[in-house]
Amino acid sequence: MKKLILICFITLSCSWFANAQKFKAHTVKPGETIESIAKKYQVSVADIYALNPDAKRKLNPNSVLIIPNASAISSDATTETKELIGYASHKVKRKETLYGISKQYDVEIADIKKHNKRLYSENLRRGDEIRIPRYKIVVSKVTPSSALKTYKVQPKEGKWRVAYKFGITVAELEALNPGMNEVLQPGDEINVPSTTDEKVIDDNFNYYTVQKSEGYYRLKIKLGLTQEELEKLNPELMVDGLKEGMVLKVPQNVTVGEVAGEVEATNLTKNLRNLKTKQIAVMLPFRLSRVDVGLVEEAKEMIKTDRRLSVSLDFHTGVLMAVDSAKQLGISTKLKVFDTEDQLAEISNILNSNDFSEYDAVIGPLMANNFDRVARALERNQVPVISPITKPGHLLDNVFQTIPEPQMLEDAIIKYVKDDPSRVNVVIISDHSKRAISNRLKSEFASAKQIFSRKDKDGRDAFYIMAADLSGAFSNGKNYIFLETANEALVSNVTSMLNGLTNKNQNIVLVTTNKTDAFEGSNVSNYHLASLKFHYPNTHKSLNSDQQNSFVKSYKSKYGIEPNKFAARGFDLTFDVLLRLASDEDLYKASSNAIETQYTENKFRYAKQLNGGYYNEAIYIVKYTSDLTIEEAKL
Repeated sequence: MKKLILICFITLSCSWFANAQKFKAHTVKPGETIESIAKKYQVSVADIYALNPDAKRKLNPNSVLIIPNASAISSDATTETKELIGYASHKVKRKETLYGISKQYDVEIADIKKHNKRLYSENLRRGDEIRIPRYKIVVSKVTPSSALKTYKVQPKEGKWRVAYKFGITVAELEALNPGMNEVLQPGDEINVPSTTDEKVIDDNFNYYTVQKSEGYYRLKIKLGLTQEELEKLNPELMVDGLKEGMVLKVPQNVTVGEVAGEVEATNLTKNLRNLKTKQIAVMLPFRLSRVDVGLVEEAKEMIKTDRRLSVSLDFHTGVLMAVDSAKQLGISTKLKVFDTEDQLAEISNILNSNDFSEYDAVIGPLMANNFDRVARALERNQVPVISPITKPGHLLDNVFQTIPEPQMLEDAIIKYVKDDPSRVNVVIISDHSKRAISNRLKSEFASAKQIFSRKDKDGRDAFYIMAADLSGAFSNGKNYIFLETANEALVSNVTSMLNGLTNKNQNIVLVTTNKTDAFEGSNVSNYHLASLKFHYPNTHKSLNSDQQNSFVKSYKSKYGIEPNKFAARGFDLTFDVLLRLASDEDLYKASSNAIETQYTENKFRYAKQLNGGYYNEAIYIVKYTSDLTIEEAKL
């Protein structure tokens, strides 16, 4: 009887989804043309362009097209759509507005912003060079209204919520609405499938967007859910199967975007199957126009005093050695290095003078505002842009943020302390400006004692504690002491006091969620930190001279010194990008959350933001050792 009910349920589900689908989604394969796709689905080329106007300009492999159902097209109905045929260049004059420019060229403001993406977040400025799209009208027999309807966006609804509600992917929603805003606003009117049945967003569940190349096996690793469990929550899977961009309902206790359990380091050198030449661009602020190479001593002094030039040169040496190491593995690289001059004007010149559409990846620029300019320009062609050492202003779909978020650092050290089976007690010490993190730690460790720094007679934070504040705070066994402050005096006061209170029955371990500069102050003793086995989360681990790898040996042989953290960063990041590109079709497919790589000082495990790009969530827990070195801590 149960089997009969299940069969009926599946049959009804299939019927519902088949009837609701007035159009189909088609992922473009290499070599396909609009004509071949139209023939496959028995519709006209104009019918496809009517729902996918951007396809007229360029048909990219792996892009998603909305295909009208042939049976839903009326033979006598027509519709007009805009087709992009080129651009006009406009230099902004004083007091000009987007409204005035849109009227001058007879285009919509939304169309201007779409083709000048920085205008979504920046104001129009005098002297700006912007592109004005030019269109022609295409008449098609397809009647979008027969397959689509207009929907008004509700409060708190983003793209994924609307996509889930109407049973389509985010990519399909974007294909239906080429001019849609990056961030939906309440009241926005957009095209959606004209189904009368809408799925309900249940706040008692989480929702996850399927990434490129993810199958049920990957989702089992990532979400801890079997195919049967996913199908029970998402009946449409039994009809359409998994599709990239599909929004899935998952239990509320599933932490979306993180791997369930520990991830073993992946050795990508054992899986090199795409050995075609990689085209990589690196953008760094050398500002070489300021350096007179004829004046050797002056140039040397500038390298010493100009921080950005020094960082760029070190990073660049690491990049070059990564390219050489990849070559030894059979990976050829066509590398082009650009000097951004640390100027937006020069970046615009680089973008206008070079075609980056066929590049496999762009590393840089270093600074956030310059990086965002490049990322927006290359987003349309889905060229991956990697931010090397800073956090981007916007995590666009093509952005790889390699520096983990501060929240992840907090989570990592909290998890580390929680996972220690020998922990018997937690104490939280902080100044008053860090009350928020202190309270968060208290919520994570309910039995922990909270201690705040003393105040002076005027009620201001005096940044010290007394021995009496620690009375009875410790237990026999391992005690973790969180110290949360950016004040050097408090760090010196607490570390000195804790060292004086240690005894053989109480093992005190000092930790922090954020190692500020205060822990490196001149009044803070490294011996005290080492004695307290100071632990903290970090984006990288320090180079251990006793465990030299081939990169370190080659670097010392070539330059006579050990690589600093920027040279190591340049090598690790570039080598990782090249290995990932050689292990799969592109960087997106090679950046599954189940893949974690480790190199000299850095490791990378990328997670996809629900509506946005990729961020690195691989974090080290490091500690001070008795010989005053810093090494990775492991339980």
